[in-house]
Amino acid sequence: MPNRVLITISFVPTLTRYLADDMNERNALILLNMMDRVGPVCVRSLMHHLGSAAAIMDADADALTAVKGVGPETARAIMTQRETLDPAAECSKADALGARILTALDPEYPEALKTIHDPPLALYVVGELTAGDAQAIAVVGTRGPTHYGRDVATQFAAQLARMRFTVISGLALGVDTLAHQAALDAKGRTIAVLGSALDTLYPASNAALAQAIARQGAVISELPLGRRPDKTTFPMRNRIVSGMSMGVLVVEAGRGSGALITARQANEQGRSVFAVPGRIDAPASRGCLDLLRDGATMVTCVDDISKEYEFLNLRMEDAPNARRNAPALGDDESAIVELLQNEEQHVDMLIRMSGMNAARISTLLLTLEMKKVVRMLPGKMVALARTT
Repeated sequence: MPNRVLITISFVPTLTRYLADDMNERNALILLNMMDRVGPVCVRSLMHHLGSAAAIMDADADALTAVKGVGPETARAIMTQRETLDPAAECSKADALGARILTALDPEYPEALKTIHDPPLALYVVGELTAGDAQAIAVVGTRGPTHYGRDVATQFAAQLARMRFTVISGLALGVDTLAHQAALDAKGRTIAVLGSALDTLYPASNAALAQAIARQGAVISELPLGRRPDKTTFPMRNRIVSGMSMGVLVVEAGRGSGALITARQANEQGRSVFAVPGRIDAPASRGCLDLLRDGATMVTCVDDISKEYEFLNLRMEDAPNARRNAPALGDDESAIVELLQNEEQHVDMLIRMSGMNAARISTLLLTLEMKKVVRMLPGKMVALARTT
């Protein structure tokens, strides 16, 4: 199980407005969110039938079971837990962590989440959510990216951040971590959605990253304090990642990757799904290739994403446009570019001249092609795409 980790940040306001003795609608939503056996869809049905969340607190067993989908066991669970759980105490605990709890009644609650089938009843937030976060792209992928995947995730997240997109991801190891860090390095906004409670941060190794994200964006979770991650919490987290985003970019994902769950949920929520192509024989690319086969938009540069949102009038100066600014290159990439300065080369010649193995050259060429630095020619020939 993960270590117990607290996220704290000093500038978050207190929650005194939540600490009233009377059970109001906001407190009812917070309490319902704390309950076992009760989820957003069930609560929505109860609210539709009974009139409000607060009314659920007073309903008897007959009134609860009269709602479609609410059986005797669920009714008993609600009646028992509403007597034992304390939303005011939960708010006090959140306040002690430097967090606050939002419901759909609060202006800061993301409007995009209100449109999904099962919006969170409550969000625990460290940091700040802004109106500008409506312009968000999720960047997700495997926990074990290849060198190519690492380069691509970093490149796309940084460029999206510079275009004033908020970069959303799940704070997992691998692509998520790379996306958050790249957005921070680009001085952009990023939001991490946890698959654990704020006080049981997972993975614990990303505690420092979470602190940095909270200072430059927000760290959020719908899970009540003390809830540890399990196999059910990550799909729950993923629907928030996609639900808060205009589109979801999958960088690398095997066929069993949770990133594919995020992509599927994005489709169900009416969000755009983008996928980065990769080698057909690479396990880490198979999920992306499946998405492309099933209709996802193929992206090879950030312009492929931004053109989907032309109505935003993104300013060109906000973006590190490849046609205007040379992309950053690693040492091995620069070595390949140097070998191509005078003339085009065969792939086999690049292998011999560079001393790198075939797999490494293949990865570098894919990355350089995505950066629009090289172009692949017939007969396995490679040439510079433009002056670098």
